[in-house]
Amino acid sequence: MRDRSEAACLAKALVAQMTLEEKASQLKYDAPAVPRLGIPAYNWWNEVLHGVARAGTATVFPQAIGLAAMFDENMQEEIADVISDEARAKYNGQSRHGDRDIYKGLTVWSPNINIFRDPRWGRGHETYGEDPYLTSRLGIRFIRGLQGHGKYLKTAACSKHFAVHSGPEALRHHFDAKASSKDMEETYLPAFEATVKEAEVESVMGAYNRVNGEPACGSRTLLKETLREKWGFRGHVVSDCWAIADFHKHHMVTGTPQESAALAMAAGCDLNCGNTYLYLLQAVQDGLVTEEQITTACVRLFTTRYMLGLFDEKCEYNTIPVTENDTDAHAALALKAAEKSMVLLENDGVLPLNPQEIKTVAVIGPNADSIPALEGNYNGTSSRYVTFLEGIRRYAEAHGIRVLYSLGCHLFKDRTSGLAQADDRLAEAAMYAEAADVTIACVGLDAGLEGEEGDTGNEYFSGDKKDLLIPEPQRKLLDTLEKSAKKLVTVIAAGSSLNVPQGNAKLFAWYPGQAGGTALARILFGEVCPSGHLPLTFYRDVSDLPDFENYDMENRTYRYFRGEPLYPFGYGLSYTRFSVKNAALNGGEDQESISVDVTNEGDREGDAVIQVYAESGSAYAPLHPRLCGFSRVTLAAGETRRVDVPLDRLTRTVVNDRGERVPAGPVTFHVGLNQPDPLSVRLTGQKPVVL
Repeated sequence: MRDRSEAACLAKALVAQMTLEEKASQLKYDAPAVPRLGIPAYNWWNEVLHGVARAGTATVFPQAIGLAAMFDENMQEEIADVISDEARAKYNGQSRHGDRDIYKGLTVWSPNINIFRDPRWGRGHETYGEDPYLTSRLGIRFIRGLQGHGKYLKTAACSKHFAVHSGPEALRHHFDAKASSKDMEETYLPAFEATVKEAEVESVMGAYNRVNGEPACGSRTLLKETLREKWGFRGHVVSDCWAIADFHKHHMVTGTPQESAALAMAAGCDLNCGNTYLYLLQAVQDGLVTEEQITTACVRLFTTRYMLGLFDEKCEYNTIPVTENDTDAHAALALKAAEKSMVLLENDGVLPLNPQEIKTVAVIGPNADSIPALEGNYNGTSSRYVTFLEGIRRYAEAHGIRVLYSLGCHLFKDRTSGLAQADDRLAEAAMYAEAADVTIACVGLDAGLEGEEGDTGNEYFSGDKKDLLIPEPQRKLLDTLEKSAKKLVTVIAAGSSLNVPQGNAKLFAWYPGQAGGTALARILFGEVCPSGHLPLTFYRDVSDLPDFENYDMENRTYRYFRGEPLYPFGYGLSYTRFSVKNAALNGGEDQESISVDVTNEGDREGDAVIQVYAESGSAYAPLHPRLCGFSRVTLAAGETRRVDVPLDRLTRTVVNDRGERVPAGPVTFHVGLNQPDPLSVRLTGQKPVVL
């Protein structure tokens, strides 16, 4: 039932029948059964960042950062709706067989709405980028898709990691992220507030780090004063995994597990991902925790279980069959998402490739035939992977084109065979490039090189990147191909800002999901126009940025960066050309919008992403105009359509140094297909309309 009051009443009645020991046992992620009350075991830990993860077969969509590159709210919710259908389908079948293991429940710990403030952060590709407004809108729609619109929650979504969390990964268990009141209100908290107030997200997960001195999962400021009292959050709070143990092991703010459990309980952390709450009963005996606190947390958790319909055999989602997982329709949506997410960074005219003029294509690089390059992290397992090589080969063979393939180099090691000399595949790569009409280099990273600390055997630095370069063997490979290839198209699979200079054309593919190869081939050969836009700034070098540990927004993200980036936030090229005219401001201050005529002036269908940026003369405004509205529209060749772009309700406010929202004064709007900055104008040849 979506009626929280009714669910809470049922939860209170059930919890009232439990002993203290039984109540305490329910506050761990792997909650045991209580047979005498008919309560089955339940594991709260599930992941659905871009598809149902870590529990077998599921549709794998583009990684979250790729979904953000679509700039498409409607499709974001459509994808999440599919993911929640698959989660229910798998839950229904698995629980019927008594399988209530980890990654198989309906409480899903997604989305990650932290701000991707520094390109070195390994987990940045789990986010929706660097902009608070884009993150807010995509987070809201993803949560709505996950939670559904029925009598019950289809799944219970989770906004994480609350808050001010974006590396370094190696320091996260003892690091104190210090953020000013202005940066908190302007950058780090808006997406969380929006998902609580607008999407009514059912749970919020705390972060590992401290925030201004308080451990996030035991922060009275964050969890009590901000989340519950200021924002009115009524769901449950879950710790990050083993984060409460960090209180006494690494943060050193407590001395014992009992004290850590008490601190988390006092702040309002209801559910422990970890095992510190095993000490709750001892904490009660020591007078550190009250039974009333345990009861409150337990009621919140059972309220969620009632809202999911877990105690109603007639729950509307119980009839979703296992065959609703991994369907053709879901695969088609994954392909569409991959096509919409890829960003064309540069193109000297070599793209799109004309299949009638090409006889031989060389596909070269360590990511060419790599499934990890499709997956990202927190991923499921697809039954339909199409690597970049496979996608290009299928298309090429259907058009009579010969494909030559070489690994070219290892992803990060200096040789592909232990007994070989260094650079053992460069000669093969060079000879194939020389023989081909066009060479497609598939390079970049995968989640083994950028990801979560401890999540994979990382060759670099605890999941984070040390620089903005691809590994040295790949740089050597690209230098070789640039000399050998007649035409070089560089395809980069990664989840973050990289500086890759080689190529007549460059396409950023992100980690595009199961259909990445098919999407890539369709874009390369012009079956669809590239239409993704960057949800984060691509910098030239990390030396342009402040220290990684510095959480001040000064000289970070497009809103405050003082230098010239490599590629700007919001940037992306197409095979067609759009124009924007006749912009007009509509509505009152509560919900303004801008309407504008958008024309496809080219000879092929394509998607335009209209972007609106607000500029204020206030001393408290960001250094550069900020995104305050966006809308995606598909236009046939020659078609004109009037598009209405809703604006951020906070557009006419700025945040002062005390963290207070105050009037922004007069606001100028820039309406176009990119930022109004000089580099975007120079790269695209288009200047936004000023309103």
